[in-house]
Amino acid sequence: MVSETETQSDSLNRALEANRELWDAWTQAHVKSDFYDVEGFKRGACTLPDIEIKEVGDVAGKSLLHLQCHFGLDTLSWARRGADVVGMDFCGRAISQAMQLAEELALSARFVCCELSELPSNLTGQFDIVFTSAGVKAWLPDLTVWARVIAHFLKPGGMFYIREFHPIAGVLDDEQTPECPPRLRYPYFHSKEPMQYEGDGSYAASDVQKDRPHHKWCEWTHSMGEILTSLIEAGLRVEFLHEFDYCTYQSHPFLVRGADGFWRYEKAPETLPLMFSLKAIRPSKQQ
Repeated sequence: MVSETETQSDSLNRALEANRELWDAWTQAHVKSDFYDVEGFKRGACTLPDIEIKEVGDVAGKSLLHLQCHFGLDTLSWARRGADVVGMDFCGRAISQAMQLAEELALSARFVCCELSELPSNLTGQFDIVFTSAGVKAWLPDLTVWARVIAHFLKPGGMFYIREFHPIAGVLDDEQTPECPPRLRYPYFHSKEPMQYEGDGSYAASDVQKDRPHHKWCEWTHSMGEILTSLIEAGLRVEFLHEFDYCTYQSHPFLVRGADGFWRYEKAPETLPLMFSLKAIRPSKQQ
């Protein structure tokens, strides 16, 4: 007789495998996309938004672990700023592309391919900074595991930093017509059962894979309370939580791009939180 735990484990493994296949297909298209502009990066462009550079601070000579790094543009941007970097992702094609870019550009960086939960078995050492950025938490089924991995790799006194899309923005309809005011579509609170999606393109490229254009994938919702609590329970001390009424790309049809390059809900300024950033410290033993 199959236990309920075994059934849940099988379901989770199927969801993760579907997501891995999705990102394998997406990576191939993303490398060629205008959204990521790999050629511009090769010429020296930095992919890190100013807010991340300012809030993370000087990384020269520091060790930095980048979780869920995709094909490494942000990781390598930190390397260009002087950090000793390691990037991690569960997508083999993305990690292969990241390694190729690092070699081509003669940038010192290491990359690890595994599930985030398996990283402690695939990487040794601790880091001054653990970093992660926009669009990552929806792919994580369990933030308790996520937070424990972060704490595991932080040196005492080390910093965790995330800049991410706001959970409130995540409940809003992302397929409505631009003329409609924001409306609720997705749940805010976390459920062990993921939301299931299917489609042809990605956020960065409409043409993903001509021979197999239709994909299915799973995402998980996480509230702000869950994010904060998971980090606190892992032993980290939250130093700030900043919320922003703008986004770095058009995540919803009703957002309009301003002169500063950011996207906002112009019909009602300063009413919707669209992004947040958070800094947490692993306390040193004497604290």
